Amino acid sequence: MTRPVAILDPHWRTMEELFSPETSAALFRNMEVVWGRDEPIPAHVLRDAWPNASVMVAARPRVTEEMLENAPKLRAVVEVSGAFPDTIDYRACARRGVEVLSCAPGFRETVAEMGLAMALAGARGLVAEHEAFREGAENWLADNPDTDFSLFGEDVGFVGFGRIAQELARLLAPFRPVIRAFDPWLPEVASKRFRVDSCGLDDLLASSRCIFVTAEPTTENRGLISAERLARMRDHTLVVLLGRAHLVDFDALTREVERGRLRVVADVFPTEPLDRGHAIRKLPNVILSPHRAAAVRGGRHLIGDMIESDLSAMFSGCPARRLKPFDPERIESVAGIGDAAGPLALQEEDDRLFRADKDRPDRNRMPST
Repeated sequence: MTRPVAILDPHWRTMEELFSPETSAALFRNMEVVWGRDEPIPAHVLRDAWPNASVMVAARPRVTEEMLENAPKLRAVVEVSGAFPDTIDYRACARRGVEVLSCAPGFRETVAEMGLAMALAGARGLVAEHEAFREGAENWLADNPDTDFSLFGEDVGFVGFGRIAQELARLLAPFRPVIRAFDPWLPEVASKRFRVDSCGLDDLLASSRCIFVTAEPTTENRGLISAERLARMRDHTLVVLLGRAHLVDFDALTREVERGRLRVVADVFPTEPLDRGHAIRKLPNVILSPHRAAAVRGGRHLIGDMIESDLSAMFSGCPARRLKPFDPERIESVAGIGDAAGPLALQEEDDRLFRADKDRPDRNRMPST
């Protein structure tokens, strides 16, 4: 029996980062894997494998209608960067019955764990007191009622209530917080399951003591938390940036921190790496993490487990998916992953990959591994 062909191009991620040894072995056993290495897939390897490909797994997949015409066996495209990119023709995929899946749910455990740690550290002033201790200015047994608070019974808000937020809400449950969420796409069943009150964004921002920003980026939500909305937040609100900084007017947020009115715990930034001269680097009342919420050994293996599980289900005729399927109703909202190369560079790369290479007659095809 012929195995399905999977083009596996994880770069900029690595194979070890995504797949445990057991999951990797299962994937290679059940699929004819093309490439599956840490370096970018060579042009001729991708071009030669494409007509027979059943699945494409890539950190920055680019799929056009023209490419789909040359891939009659393609069943699915899986992105492993963390968000649906704007480099895929979603309408063409839908017309041809090609599933598009995002690895975003695979981050839920490690990112939620980090979110809880960041919120606790920010709420209880752990980093501020640690730094004061190093300077000999620690506050023994002192309350800091303006900035410090307990999560027990507190008003907690989520901007976006997807898989990561839901896992975080589960971790927060022992603290018995009052949780509100702003998410136009939140199913009622999820709201009931996690005992979350759906509300408008302005109400959430005005009522929450701790706000987690976890929504995925879309064209509609860029800068959604504007300077005007930041001004409506309660004094000393703790803002935890776990999703994309895309949602926040970061300059306005920095100004609010400079004024001492808001506090920030951030794992994501509008540009990464963050400019060394950015004002937020030197401000008090911030905790900054260099986009490493999932950066722990084995912390992304859930992504690989989900990929292997979903591909097994797909080729067994099972419709259930653990990865996140693209919702065709949101096709106009795709904002992309903010890849440094940018869509134009990717298009040029794609043209290079799929253009006939007449000047290279001695083209060696890399073997499947």
